Amino acid sequence: MFGFSKNNDAINRQISALSALRAKVMVADVDLNIVYVNPSVVALLRDVEQDLRKELPRLNVDRLVGSNIDIFHKNPAHQRGMLAKLAKPHAATIKVASHQFDLLVTPLNDGGRRIGFVVEWADAKERLENLDYAGQIAAIRRSQAVIEFTTDGIITKANDNFLTVMGYRLDEVVGKHHQMFVDRDYGATAEYRQFWEALKRGEFKAAQFKRVSKSGKAVWIEGAYNPIFDEKGQVTKVVKFAVDVTAQVNLLNNLKVLIDQNFGEIERALEKSTHETSSAGAAAGTTANSVQMVAASAEELAASIAEISQSMSRARTATDSAFDRTIQVGESTDRLAAAAQAMNGIVGLINNIAGQINLLALNATIEAARAGEAGKGFAVVASEVKNLANQSAKATEQISGEIEGIQSTSAEVAGALNAIRDAVSIVREHVSGTAAAVEEQSAVTRSMSTNMHSASSAVSTVTTNVTAISAAISQVAAAVDKTKEAAQVLVR
Repeated sequence: MFGFSKNNDAINRQISALSALRAKVMVADVDLNIVYVNPSVVALLRDVEQDLRKELPRLNVDRLVGSNIDIFHKNPAHQRGMLAKLAKPHAATIKVASHQFDLLVTPLNDGGRRIGFVVEWADAKERLENLDYAGQIAAIRRSQAVIEFTTDGIITKANDNFLTVMGYRLDEVVGKHHQMFVDRDYGATAEYRQFWEALKRGEFKAAQFKRVSKSGKAVWIEGAYNPIFDEKGQVTKVVKFAVDVTAQVNLLNNLKVLIDQNFGEIERALEKSTHETSSAGAAAGTTANSVQMVAASAEELAASIAEISQSMSRARTATDSAFDRTIQVGESTDRLAAAAQAMNGIVGLINNIAGQINLLALNATIEAARAGEAGKGFAVVASEVKNLANQSAKATEQISGEIEGIQSTSAEVAGALNAIRDAVSIVREHVSGTAAAVEEQSAVTRSMSTNMHSASSAVSTVTTNVTAISAAISQVAAAVDKTKEAAQVLVR
C-alpha cells in the first residue's frame, strides 16, 4: 500500500492501530481509490446506508475497498480538482439525504511525492446539536440571571444579570455560600438545609423565591435551581436560571390591598345587581305571559273580525243585487205605465168608433123609416148595431176605469220602487262603508296580532337576557372571590 510492501511490519502495525481506533478513518491512494476503511467507518456508513443510497446509488458499504471516492460525490470533477490542489488538512461538512458528516481530508506524502489521502469521518449531528445547545445557553445567559454553585451551595460563577439584580460584584460573591442571599432567620432553618440536601440528591427546585440584595432590600426572583449530572449520574454542580419579578410581586401586593379595600363594596354591588336582575326576570316572565295572552286574544279577535268582514262582503253583494233588481223592476213599471198610457189612446179610439157607429145606426134607422116596409129588416140591423155600440161604449168606459186604476197603481208602485231604490242605495252605501271599515279593522287586528307575537318573542328574549345577566353576575362574583384568593396566594 502506498508503495510499501504488504509484509512491512511497520505498515501492518499501523493498519492494526487504525483498526483499533474509535475514530472513523478511510484511506485512498493517489488515484482516489479506497484502499482501507477501519471498522468504525463501516459501522457509521452501514447504519445510514439505505438513506445515503437515495442520493448516492453507487454506494455499497460491503465493497468500499476498491471503490473510488467518486461514489460519495454528485460532482466528482469538482472534488478531484480540489484534492489535486490540497496542500494541508481540509475540513468540511457535507449533507447527504437527511444526514450530515464532518470530514477532515489530510494529504499523504512520501519524500515530497503525493501517495494518497486520509479521510476522517464524524457524524455531525452531535456537534451541531451541541452548537444549538450552546447557542440556547448563551441566549439564556443574555436574558436571565445565572449563578452556579457547588453541591454544598458555594458560589463559583455568576453572570452580570445576576450581579446587577443583587447589587454585588463578582469578587464579592465567588467562594461565598448561597446563604448570603436569604434572610438570616431563614438561613438557619431546617427547611433551608433540606432545600440544599434535595438539590444535592438531584431534585430540581422551581418557584418564586424571596432573596435579599446587598442593600438589604427584598428581591423576588422567578427561576429554577437545576442539578447538573456527569456521565455517571452524579450531581457535580447546581445552576440557577432566574428572572427578576420584584416589580410584578409589588404590583400583586398592591392588587391585594386594592381588592381588600374594595371587595366589600363590590360584594354589595353584586348582591344588589343579583336582586334587581331576579326582580327583572320575574317581571319579564309575567309580562311574557300577559303578552302571550293578549296575542292569543288578538288572534281570536282577528278571526271574529274576519268572519264579520266576510258577512259584510256577502251583505254588500246581496244589497248590490237588490239594488240592481229594484232598478230592473222600476224599468218594468215604467214600461207598464207607458203601456197603460198607450191604452188610453186605444180607448179613445174605441169611443170615437162607437160614437160613429151610433151615428151610423141613427142614420140607418132614419133611412129605414123612409123606406117603409122595405126598410124594416135594415131597421132591425141598425137597432142591433146601435145596441152593440152602446155595449162597446159601456165596455170602453169600464176598460177606461180599469186602465185608470192600473195607471194609478203603476204610479204608486213606481213611487214605492223609487223609495225602495233610494233606501237600498243608502243601505248599499252604509254596507260598503262598513265593509271597508271592517276590512281595515281586520288588517289592523292582524297587524296587532303579529306585533303582539313579536312583542312576546322580544319579552322572551329579554327574559333570556336577564337570566344570562344574572348568571354573568354570579360568574363575576365567583371570579372576584377567585381573584381575592389568587391575590392572597401570590403575595405570600
